[in-house]
Amino acid sequence: MAAPRLTQLEDDAWQGFLRTHDQIWRDVEAGLAALGVSMAEYSVLALLARAGANGMRMSDLARERLMSTGGFTRLADRLERRGLMERRPADDDKRGLLAVLTPAGRALLRDAWRRQHSDLRRLFFDRLDDDDLRDLARIWNKLQHEAAVTAVGPEGLEPPTSTV
Repeated sequence: MAAPRLTQLEDDAWQGFLRTHDQIWRDVEAGLAALGVSMAEYSVLALLARAGANGMRMSDLARERLMSTGGFTRLADRLERRGLMERRPADDDKRGLLAVLTPAGRALLRDAWRRQHSDLRRLFFDRLDDDDLRDLARIWNKLQHEAAVTAVGPEGLEPPTSTV
């Protein structure tokens, strides 16, 4: 029995996505590395900035980053040692911890936003017109919607999530 194969059009679309994603990711990552921040660190700092002055629960940050608790704790330890975030007890649950962006973290994030904005303009947005962007937004929304529908288990119940 022959293994299933992609059509030439499907393969061209998939390979193009992979190559483009990898190249843009590497270039954006290199721009952030020049500021001394990894993509994982940047994404946590950005989540904390969106959370505002009250911060965000550590467990919610780990879930948003799709990281194990242990892996996220190590990343948070690094950010805290560098003075970019701090942990505080949660007001509603003294066992829970909130992560809060520090002024140093906010300053680094501001520089990283500027760098990333410049890189994304050069590598992505300046190469596409508004129709291209609308098409991509429509496609990404469709794929996200389809993935969300597929992730729902029998009888519309969400599948169990790992606590690791």
